Amino acid sequence: MVEQRPVVRRPPGRRARILTVAAGRFHRDGYHRVSMADLAAELGITAPALYRHFRGKPELLRCAVESGLDAVCAALAADGPALAEVALERREFGTLWQRDARLLPPAERAVLRRRLRAAVREAGGGEAESAWWAVLSGYGSLSHHTMALPRRRYLELLDGMRERLLAVRESGPVAAAPALPAPPARRDALVAAATRLFHRRGYDNVSMEQLGAAVGITGPSVYKHFGTKAAVLAEVLLRGRERLRAEVVTVLDGRADLATAVAVFADFAWRERDYLGAMLSETERLAPADRRAALDFRREFLRAWVRLARTEGESEAETRVRVHAMIAVAIDTARSGARGPAAVAAFARAALGA
Repeated sequence: MVEQRPVVRRPPGRRARILTVAAGRFHRDGYHRVSMADLAAELGITAPALYRHFRGKPELLRCAVESGLDAVCAALAADGPALAEVALERREFGTLWQRDARLLPPAERAVLRRRLRAAVREAGGGEAESAWWAVLSGYGSLSHHTMALPRRRYLELLDGMRERLLAVRESGPVAAAPALPAPPARRDALVAAATRLFHRRGYDNVSMEQLGAAVGITGPSVYKHFGTKAAVLAEVLLRGRERLRAEVVTVLDGRADLATAVAVFADFAWRERDYLGAMLSETERLAPADRRAALDFRREFLRAWVRLARTEGESEAETRVRVHAMIAVAIDTARSGARGPAAVAAFARAALGA
C-alpha cells in the first residue's frame, strides 16, 4: 500500500498578502535594499515558504507591478471616482511603476506599458490622452509623500484635480525638443551623456563603456574622470540640483506670483527632463551621504512651493498634496512629449488648482 502524503494547504490570501507587503517594502526602501529574507521575516513565514509562492525577487517585483496595474486599468475602465479610490489604496504603485519597474526585463516592461497605454486610450475615447496621462501622474504623486487627510477630503481634492486636468486641451504648434549646447570639457560631456542615458535607460542598464562611447572615448578612459558609476550619478544629480536652485528656487524665494513660478518651473522641466527623470528614478541609488543631500534639497524645494501656493484657510497637508501633484504632472508631461513648455504649464496649473 502506497503511503499518502498529507496535502499542504496554503492559507487563503497569502499570495495577495505577500504582494501587498512586497510592494510596500519596495516602495519604502527601494527594490535593491529589500531581500527575500526581509520579506519573509515581515510576513512571519520562512524563506522556503516564500519561495513556494515566488521563484525569486524579480518575479515578485513583476507580480507586484502587475497587481497594481490590474487595479489601475480596472479603475480607468470604470471611470468616475474609481481611479481616485485606487490611488489612495495603492499609494505605492506610482513609485513601483516609475522607478522599480525599470528593473524588469525589456520584454516584460513593454507588455505592461502596452496594457497601460491601451487602458488610457480607451478611457479617453481616442481624445484627451495627454490629459489622462496627467491625471495618472497627479494621482501617482501620492507615492511621493505620506500626507494624511480625511478620506472624504482626499477624494474631493483628487476628483477636483481630475476634472481640471481633463479640461485642459493642448493647442498651438509642437515645440522642437530643446537643443542643449555641447559641453566644452570632457568631464562635462560625460555628465551630460550620463544624465540622458540614466533617464532613458535606467542606471542599472548603463555601463561605463556606454558612457564613454557616448562621448567618443573608451570605458577605461571614463575612470580618469570618475572613479565609479555611482560617482557619475552623484555628479549628475548634484549639478541638476544646482540648476534647479538657481533657476526655480530663487524665483520661489523671491515671492513671484504663482502663475509666473509655475511657468518658470514648466520651462525648466521641458529643458531638463532628463535630469528630472533621473532624479525621480535614481536618487535611491546614491550613496547615503549623497542621498541625504538630495532628499534635503527636495524638502527645501517643496517647502518653497508650499509657502507660495498655500491659500487662506487651507491646511498645510492639503497644500502639499496639490504641490506634489503639480510637480509630478509637470515632470511627467515634459517627459512624455507634450507640445512644449506652455502645455506643461497648463497641465501643471490644473494639477495645482492655480
